[in-house]
Amino acid sequence: MLNRRTMLAALVATTSSVARARADSGMSRISAFAFTFPALSGEDIRLAAFTGRPLLVVNTASLCGYTPQYAGLQDLWTEFRERGLAVIGVPSNDFGGQEPGGTSEISETAHHQYGVTFPIAAKAVVVGAKAHPFYKWAAEARPREVPKWNFHKYLIGRDGYIAAVFSSAVEPADTRIKTAIAKALAET
Repeated sequence: MLNRRTMLAALVATTSSVARARADSGMSRISAFAFTFPALSGEDIRLAAFTGRPLLVVNTASLCGYTPQYAGLQDLWTEFRERGLAVIGVPSNDFGGQEPGGTSEISETAHHQYGVTFPIAAKAVVVGAKAHPFYKWAAEARPREVPKWNFHKYLIGRDGYIAAVFSSAVEPADTRIKTAIAKALAET
């Protein structure tokens, strides 16, 4: 039979471990700004450089039916850049083998065919066990909203956490994206 002291000690121990676990999870919670992508041009794209700014991270591909979205992403970048939005393209060959080329082919498509001036990362894995750490983090935060195809969009808020997710089929000019970006820009 448990006496009162034993029960009280067990309750205190349980409460302490729960509080400690909550504190640990809060303290170890990292934001998108902790990640870095190797850039297509060679240097790194450190998301920490965008701390406090909304960030749209999009996995891209050069041979996809959605590739013309590069133009819409450039338009978003042009429209919202001065207000603080950053856009980063992350080429990936994960879906349909639609990004088979290397740096020069990706650059040709993004920069020359679509006039992209926002940062483009080097080709990366965006799904599965070998995914880039940013994409693993995003999958943990939003397990039901992982990329299922090219041009999946994560909008990161000023706080560094996922504010909105848009599937490949949602065009960059879509009102839902522009509204979410405007909302993220308005937050302080």
